[in-house]
Amino acid sequence: MAKVQDVVFKVRSKNAGPFWVTVDVFCGDPAAFAKISEQLSSETVARLFKQPLASIKRFAIADLHVVKFSLPRPVIQGDRFDRDMHGAQWAVLLAEFELDAPYTPSPQTGQAKANVH
Repeated sequence: MAKVQDVVFKVRSKNAGPFWVTVDVFCGDPAAFAKISEQLSSETVARLFKQPLASIKRFAIADLHVVKFSLPRPVIQGDRFDRDMHGAQWAVLLAEFELDAPYTPSPQTGQAKANVH
C-alpha cells in the first residue's frame, strides 16, 4: 500500500491562528489529486487526528491540485502544554498515513517523492 507521502509532492502543516492548525496536501498532478480527494475524506482525517468529525474543515482545490484540512488545536498556541508551537508535526501524521489502494503515477510527471514540512 502507498502512503500519502508516496503519492503527493508535499505535505505541510502550520498554524492557522492560535486556535487552529491547517494541513495542506500538494498533490502535484491531476491523478494524485483524484486519488487523495477520493481517499482522504473528512471522516478519515478525523479518525487519524482523533478529532470529532464536525470540527474538521476540508477544502479540495482542483485547479491547484491541493487538498487542505483545518482543525482546532488541542491546546491554544503557546499554552504551557503546547507541544507543537508552530503546528508543523501534524504533517508527518498525514504523510505517513497508508492509503487503501496502490498508486500509479501519471506518465507525464512520474512519482514525486513527498517533501514533508
